[in-house]
Amino acid sequence: MILRNVPFFFLCAFSSLFSSFSYSQAITEIRSFQVAEAKQAVAVDEEHFYVINNSTITKHSKSDGKQIAVWDGSKEGIKHLNSGLVIKGKLYCANTNYPEIPMASSIEIFDVNTMQHVGNHSFGIAEHGSLTWIDQKDGFWWSGFAHYAGKEASEGRDVRWTSVVKYDSEWRQLESWIFPKQIVDLFTPKSNSGGAWGKNGLLYCTGHDQPELYVMRLPKSGFTLEHVKTLPAPLHGQGIAMDHWTKDKQIIYGINRAENKVISAEIK
Repeated sequence: MILRNVPFFFLCAFSSLFSSFSYSQAITEIRSFQVAEAKQAVAVDEEHFYVINNSTITKHSKSDGKQIAVWDGSKEGIKHLNSGLVIKGKLYCANTNYPEIPMASSIEIFDVNTMQHVGNHSFGIAEHGSLTWIDQKDGFWWSGFAHYAGKEASEGRDVRWTSVVKYDSEWRQLESWIFPKQIVDLFTPKSNSGGAWGKNGLLYCTGHDQPELYVMRLPKSGFTLEHVKTLPAPLHGQGIAMDHWTKDKQIIYGINRAENKVISAEIK
């Protein structure tokens, strides 16, 4: 199609419309690893992936899945690690007291070389809910805070209260957003379990069990995340992580907890 004598602002609108259809269209499994501990989440760096399971973290080679090290926090009172993110040799894990009420959350920090616990940031009784995931983008921290339905609901709040919160580098809150109703319905009765920013500037989110990725973006106005697309995926909910060490492709890691698998997949 050739556009002639079209005003500039129409061209800009057309370009914006075209780009909206150029977003990720499919996700394809690349490889899977059988890991008994694959129950909550996985984090990833250049050469390893880290399987997160409530009170334990196991470190594995990306080449063959072989376990290299393990950290066990059960004696330290760690009961529900949710997800993880590796930044400059440190593994940051979302930690909560789920399913206890009032909800309390923290971030537990590990040295990936020694697999020793080296730091902590506590939210205490988190005003936004139960911390399920963290990521870093553009120098800011981004976090997912879950609320649940039924007996797991806190203080009369249900899944509609689930939110994404943006913080500065010192964990001072800057902004927050809620999910649109159709995504909240898909989360229910559980909630938003995982989230990670893609190279394309879109936010990929998961629920608790469904083999789907919910592709979101920040709205131009208002307070509700915009749902761009739902991608069928080999990842069955839970915590996810983008492989930022793969430069020419967009690779995501996740788990299938029913089959105890860690899965890597390409988003095209």
